[in-house]
Amino acid sequence: MAVAMASLSTGVHLNCNYSSRSFLIPLSSGSFVNGSFGFSFGSKRFYIIPKERMLSSTIVPRASSSTAVEDGSHSETDSIPIPKVIIDQDSDPNATVVEITFGDRLGALLDTMDALKNLGLNVVKANVYLDSSGKHNKFAITRADTGRKVENPELLEAIRLTIINNLIEYHPESSSQLAMGVAFGIVPPKQEVDVDIATHISISDDGPDRSLLYVETADRPGLLVDLVKIITEIDIAVESGEFDTEGLLAKAKFHVSYKGKALIKPLQQVIANSLRYFLRRPTTEESSF
Repeated sequence: MAVAMASLSTGVHLNCNYSSRSFLIPLSSGSFVNGSFGFSFGSKRFYIIPKERMLSSTIVPRASSSTAVEDGSHSETDSIPIPKVIIDQDSDPNATVVEITFGDRLGALLDTMDALKNLGLNVVKANVYLDSSGKHNKFAITRADTGRKVENPELLEAIRLTIINNLIEYHPESSSQLAMGVAFGIVPPKQEVDVDIATHISISDDGPDRSLLYVETADRPGLLVDLVKIITEIDIAVESGEFDTEGLLAKAKFHVSYKGKALIKPLQQVIANSLRYFLRRPTTEESSF
């Protein structure tokens, strides 16, 4: 990703109308933010604000279209597919590729593209294809100010949360299959993911100059930013990668190196232990759910 980790400011505060409790997710800088679920870039700030009675959620910026072009027409008895959002930094050297799948339920996703544009992004290419797993919507996006792919982890996380929020907005049934459904979906997931069981970390050589780090764990807002921060704090360079949201799980692949070389075994162990400790440790906020 060629990630620069200067002054991270992403923070999340989720306040559910169906519960008297609220919870905070810490900023990457170690402080906390009060208010609605939000993230900021420079002087701009964006919020996700639960609607009345949690019928759906709204993200600012969001599409201005009054027509719900992303709605599907499926009965409640249909089997709900697993939503997938893939942020791919590898397949295109000039753009960030985003892929969204939710069985065959997705429409044209015009509102999602508008919401991405409101984040200061250009959708330079979009296509749809079908296979046995459903309809795949793929976007190639770049920053509007530079014309280059997105490398800032905060903005990448904002892209992911914007897409997931729109998915819940237009397909409320997806909230039961997404970790974000606990916070602002109409139906929370039926079962909670055991982080100890769900967390898997592996590191393998990816040539002489870099290694491939794979992390699978329970999803939550801000996870992408926190993973990159933990890795870079150990002086590991994150060159590029892929971040997948698959239902309640997040799966990340990062190309990493240390001083231009692949990671030696002792350093691999340090990274793996640091990530396991970070992902599995209970926090004050999590214990108050």
